Amino acid sequence: MIIYNVTINVSDEIHDTWLNWMKEKHIPDLLSTNLFVSASLNRVITNSDTGTTYAVAYKLKNLADLQKYETKFSNKFREEYNSKFSASAPTFRTIMQVEETF
Repeated sequence: MIIYNVTINVSDEIHDTWLNWMKEKHIPDLLSTNLFVSASLNRVITNSDTGTTYAVAYKLKNLADLQKYETKFSNKFREEYNSKFSASAPTFRTIMQVEETF
């Protein structure tokens, strides 16, 4: 199992708009590629005074599916996201492989 994690720091000014868009549009659109097994939207608990941080964990069966996402879909989704939120909700990505679940 692969976890494609996107961490986002969302400014307070756009928080509600961003959160609604992620739940109603962006996450469902990524899942509709049929490459992801599931996704979870997680709020990072922090004492930061600047916005709210989220980690969206998208699960995939294998690296081949992530490669397909990267080649066929990622540019479109990133461009759409960046046109709306890049300045107020910057992101960084982490790819993890699940070694074992207990």
